[in-house]
Amino acid sequence: MADDPWRTQLEAFGSFVRTQRQLAKLSLRELAELATVSNPYLSQIERGLHEPSIRVIKAIANALEISTETLLAQVGLVGDDDPEGRIHGATEAAISADPYLTDGQREALLAVYRSYVAESRHTIKRGGKTAGPARKAPARNGVADGPPANEEPAG
Repeated sequence: MADDPWRTQLEAFGSFVRTQRQLAKLSLRELAELATVSNPYLSQIERGLHEPSIRVIKAIANALEISTETLLAQVGLVGDDDPEGRIHGATEAAISADPYLTDGQREALLAVYRSYVAESRHTIKRGGKTAGPARKAPARNGVADGPPANEEPAG
């Protein structure tokens, strides 16, 4: 029997919630209380056995202090229609899933990343602009601008 893609998505979502809970150093009981859901229900979500409602996803996001968009992207409900092909929440998911980082490193990276995102959102709300997508500086006549950092200019 072929795997159900939606079931696979729910299992990945549950695993993401569990990882975020563990990074936040919360027990299942503590997160359930913060999100105002029962322990068994949250356990079923973490194991991919239950499909949470939008209300529950929002409550879990608030309890974990992450954006609702991040969780919605994990469950596959947002992210596909971004005109620039970005998946909202992908950066947090990648940091959280990186096996080469310690818990402390993950927490630090997530804190810095979230502060940058919050700053950008605040700037946008004030009518400012963010840096936008990164672009490579054009070369002049196929030559990079200036000497390499470890060389002196020819003179």
